[in-house]
Amino acid sequence: MAAPSIMDQLHLQAYFLSMVRVGAWLAILSVIFVPLEWLFPVRPQPIFRKSLPADLAFFCLNNFIPPLLLAIPLSIAAYAAFHLVPGRLHATVAAWPLWVRGLAGFVVADLGFYWGHRWAHQIPFLWRFHSVHHNPEQIYFLISARAHPVDNAFIRLCGLVLIYVTGLGAPQSVQGTMLATLLMLATTIWGFFIHANVRWRLGPFEWLLATPAFHHWHHTLSDHRDHNFASMLPCWDWLFGTSYLPRHWPAAYGNEEKLADSVVEQLAYPFLPPSRRPPSPQPAAMEPR
Repeated sequence: MAAPSIMDQLHLQAYFLSMVRVGAWLAILSVIFVPLEWLFPVRPQPIFRKSLPADLAFFCLNNFIPPLLLAIPLSIAAYAAFHLVPGRLHATVAAWPLWVRGLAGFVVADLGFYWGHRWAHQIPFLWRFHSVHHNPEQIYFLISARAHPVDNAFIRLCGLVLIYVTGLGAPQSVQGTMLATLLMLATTIWGFFIHANVRWRLGPFEWLLATPAFHHWHHTLSDHRDHNFASMLPCWDWLFGTSYLPRHWPAAYGNEEKLADSVVEQLAYPFLPPSRRPPSPQPAAMEPR
């Protein structure tokens, strides 16, 4: 048998380093959230729950697959932004201080994430993928990554395209790439926080930043599921009439129709014929505020 080539060795090394990165990321999140969920739970839950193997499988898959799915669409978006957006806009944005670009990029990307998430509820084809994320009946930090990779990639795409089009994040520049990376890192970390089984409300800051209470209502097993789409900034839900944040917590979580427990079956579920899929959700009537 021939010895592995240099390229094969490099690929194996890259794969190994990726696995180490995923393991380190999981360890960091566990060190942060496991004690918080034990000390301040909304509802006491065991650490080693029945769904943990599947949750870990989705966590790994969503660290590897969405970047691959995004490579071509983001390349097209970057090319279109570079050639179709007026150069004057790019020049103006490039002259801003980095912190101003970062703040503007954060706001613009979060608006894109809001609409991508909302479309995932309203468009039946997208709901097939997003319903996988709403399937769990217990909410804790790892549920943030318990999503179909196609759904994960689509919602990310909606935010990243906006920062490319506005010139706030240009892949062809070091600063632009760094800005997009930092935005995704901040949104990802906050995503684990708002899914956490932690009863924190953040006091007056609850109206400035999404909290576990805010997002737990999005996972409720009730009509209020079609509310609170924002990843980090609840202002989008106030502005577009989808905010719902009472003082109490949801009584139950999940989908009306339970999906299969198997990871493979949940990955295949969106591609099944209509007769084997749960019905798409109906938009909830907005309550007076």
